[in-house]
Amino acid sequence: MTQNEFDIKVTETLAQELQKGVPILMKDGFLEPESLEEGSILKIQNAAGQFIGKGYVGKQNKGLGWLLTKNENEKIDQSFFQKKIATAIKHRDDYYHNTDTTAFRVFNGEGDGIGGLIIDYFDGYYLVSWYSEGIYSFKEIILEALEASTPYKGIYEKKRFDTKGQYVEDDDFVKGERGEFPLLVKENGQNFAIYLNDGAMVGVFLDQRDVRKTIRDNYSKGKTVLNTFSYTGAFSVFAAVGGATKTTSVDLAKRSLTKTTEQFEVNGIDVAQQDIIVMDVFDYFKYAKRKELSFDMVILDPPSFARSKKYTFSSAKDYTKLLIDAINITEKNGVIVASTNNATFGMKKFKTFVEKAFKESNRKYTVEEEFSLPTDFRTSPLFKEGNYLKVLFIRAK
Repeated sequence: MTQNEFDIKVTETLAQELQKGVPILMKDGFLEPESLEEGSILKIQNAAGQFIGKGYVGKQNKGLGWLLTKNENEKIDQSFFQKKIATAIKHRDDYYHNTDTTAFRVFNGEGDGIGGLIIDYFDGYYLVSWYSEGIYSFKEIILEALEASTPYKGIYEKKRFDTKGQYVEDDDFVKGERGEFPLLVKENGQNFAIYLNDGAMVGVFLDQRDVRKTIRDNYSKGKTVLNTFSYTGAFSVFAAVGGATKTTSVDLAKRSLTKTTEQFEVNGIDVAQQDIIVMDVFDYFKYAKRKELSFDMVILDPPSFARSKKYTFSSAKDYTKLLIDAINITEKNGVIVASTNNATFGMKKFKTFVEKAFKESNRKYTVEEEFSLPTDFRTSPLFKEGNYLKVLFIRAK
């Protein structure tokens, strides 16, 4: 398979950014961005016609595509992708040899040298996520490169590039043997029930691995724990195993009840001893305040943006209010685990939300621990948005 390859001049600003090693091709760096065809290989030049690098067109919300190499003679072919994937696999060698954790990220987009391509590992199965039609146009040679780099049981995929940048509904099986689902994988000794063939989500967010372990090992014993926006209850599982006296998981999605129940059961936890509530989190905060409920630990891991019938939540605008709601029902000396995956602001800004919320609540606090992405989620230091995860363990005085 050969992609169209053509010379293109970019603005001096973009040329300088790319020379520094910034991996993204920003839209405003091109004179006629609309004429660029998905999957095309661009030989990028500055205004003077000097070669800067080669990239590909893969339109997504972050930009028009990604820089792939600064070597003019390097071909973007199967051996190019194979080299990148093999290097990425080598970087995860410790994970492959860890019997306590059998689910992790193998290839993390621009952090491993190819923006728009994500590959996750689930106990012998690989899940490839394509974030643009441009990267998807390389599907055949990327899959060949993956096959040549590692043995596998089966390969699944998620196409995440419909017109709104959402997941494209499909069977998702690609090759090898089909998995029997739920597939049970391990994370730091706990079990997760995973579905690679059932919509956009698989059942767990791998980027919170270190946070879950910390909750289990250092914060849960003898505590009451509220897990909001709980999805499949992964934080609740780790809290329960860590000795929490009770966990309460709250999520608006109806499927959260069966999904959370399943995660408790595959870890041998008595579901009857836990609360799983299908309810809008903001309504639950009002209910808890009215009933004078309080918790030793409150976990906040909202989506960057969410809309329900009554509320619209944007973490960039509304996180302070969310924290105030949480502070209201957190015991004295309790802990709030505040997390966000919003890439549009950094840790410094996130901490200002915390400061404002506690000031308005008239309570003091200390930040005990902070986390960003685990080591398998490699990032590029020149693309700050790629290092999106921010988590604070806050002691509410």
